[in-house]
Amino acid sequence: MARILILIGGHLCTAPRPQKEAAALAAAGHEVLVAGIWFDPKLCDRDRDLMANQSWKFQPILDFRGLTIGQKLQRLGVRLQAKVARSLYQKFQMTLPALLGYGAPAMLRFAKTYGADLTIVHSEAGLWVGQQLQDQGYTVGVDFEDWFSEDLLPSAKAQRPIAWIQSLEAHLAQTCQYCLTPSQVMAMAMAHTYKSRTPLAIYNTFPSLFSAVDTQLEASDASINRQEQPPHDRQDFTTPSLHWFSQTIGPGRGLETLLAALPHVQTPIQIHLRGNCPAVYRDWLMAQVPEGWHDRLLIHETVANSVLPWRIAEHDIGLALETTTIPSRNLTVTNKLFQYLQAGLAVIATDTAGQREVLQAHPQAGQLIPSDDPIALAQAINTWAQQPEQLAIAKRAAIQAGRAIDWETQAPKLVQQAELALRSTHTQLTPTPSSILV
Repeated sequence: MARILILIGGHLCTAPRPQKEAAALAAAGHEVLVAGIWFDPKLCDRDRDLMANQSWKFQPILDFRGLTIGQKLQRLGVRLQAKVARSLYQKFQMTLPALLGYGAPAMLRFAKTYGADLTIVHSEAGLWVGQQLQDQGYTVGVDFEDWFSEDLLPSAKAQRPIAWIQSLEAHLAQTCQYCLTPSQVMAMAMAHTYKSRTPLAIYNTFPSLFSAVDTQLEASDASINRQEQPPHDRQDFTTPSLHWFSQTIGPGRGLETLLAALPHVQTPIQIHLRGNCPAVYRDWLMAQVPEGWHDRLLIHETVANSVLPWRIAEHDIGLALETTTIPSRNLTVTNKLFQYLQAGLAVIATDTAGQREVLQAHPQAGQLIPSDDPIALAQAINTWAQQPEQLAIAKRAAIQAGRAIDWETQAPKLVQQAELALRSTHTQLTPTPSSILV
């Protein structure tokens, strides 16, 4: 059994991939701790709920909720460090770890004190922590949930230390035995760019929650939710329902394309959006909604990860409207695509390289459309809204696709890679007979 530390840059409940990673490694017999940072009291409650009856542990490295004088001072100090780091970079191109995220030095201190056999990093700040740990002899793994240096628009890159981030990425990609990406196309692109081994692609799928109703779904058009739980968000089952979700409802997430498509949708549908929606964006969003659509567009708050699959399953069509203009977004496969498939929703997805990788393998489950094309989106919606038989076929195909790539198919590969890294470290640290002095 090995001690494994997983470092994240925020709340546990907003990090589903590290949660599943921890559960898979703990199920394989390892002692696993996830360490993150607390900001929001509501999310802290979700973190605590998540940890009930887990075989692994979570611990906040920093607590920025401001409940005590100490927490307030700590939060003030870290924010001051970040402000100073940004100023020094803008003026002198000086690179300090505070540029990469709150609490990077604290993460490093915690990791060194904990002394894991394998420390796995997940964030921009984690890239720096990982390199520092490697330099001091620790074994490090990295999960490139995003290609961090390629995850910004060109206008935003000017404010970020891109060359430094790229050097950190290259170092870990070239040296870490445990090196993951969320898609095969991203793995190949990173290997080509950094002249490294090809990282292991682990799809960010989820454990199958609906196996008990899979057979019924394949034989009927009934929704999962109506067989297992009463509906919560959706009350009208007579018209097709579209679902889109993200942590935040805001610009640059494909919603502009959806709103522009609505005048071209020829059949009544419902639209359900889920995410944190700031008041200023809610006002903008509702101002863009075409006349006659306001009562058919509903906004829902985020829910706990354990509840989300059931809320998704109330609907018929999932929207994955990612952009192709940002390389990382083009190459990744987002959580929502997999959750739609596993919940039995037909998918309309923009033709990014990552989403194409998945849907080309399961073509009946979804439609690929050009990015930022409202006419194509409207046509895709019309196709299924006007042909319920085809929609039912796509939903059944989605269940089959979700079952083919669910977490139960991904976890063994992840565990095998971690154990290879652990064995590799042990081999390096164990002297061979020829190196023993007598």
